[in-house]
Amino acid sequence: MFRLSFALLALLSFPALADVWTFNTPSGNIECSVGEGFDGSDIICSIFKRSGPSSVPQMAGCPLNRGIKVEMLHHGYVSMTCLAAGERGYGGQSVAEYGVTGNFSGITCHSSTKGLDCRNQDGHGFFLSRAVQNAW
Repeated sequence: MFRLSFALLALLSFPALADVWTFNTPSGNIECSVGEGFDGSDIICSIFKRSGPSSVPQMAGCPLNRGIKVEMLHHGYVSMTCLAAGERGYGGQSVAEYGVTGNFSGITCHSSTKGLDCRNQDGHGFFLSRAVQNAW
C-alpha cells in the first residue's frame, strides 16, 4: 500500500508536460487537437466531408467519400493522410467560431466562413474547407 501511495503522490507532484485542446469549426466538419508542451506544439486536424479533390498531389488517390487528416508541428512541413473508412475525429470540446484566431506556441489558426487556416513558425501550413484542402 505504501509503494502505491508513494507512486501516486510522486506522479501528482510533477507538473503536466503538455496541455491538449480539442476544437471543432462551427460546421462540425473539421475537428482538431492541439498539444502545447515545453518544447513546442503540434496540431492534428481532420476534415470529414469534401466536395472536391485535395489540391495536394499525394492526396489525389483519397476518395471523396473519405476525409483527410492533417498533422503539423510548430516547425517543419505538413503531413496529410487519407482517413480510414468510418474514422472520426476527436470530438472537439470547443468551437472555434468564425473570425477567431488561436495562437498555440508557434502555431496560429484562424477560423472563417471560408475554412480553417493554420500556419507554423516556418511559414508552412494548411487550409481546410469542404471545397479546398491545401498544404504548403
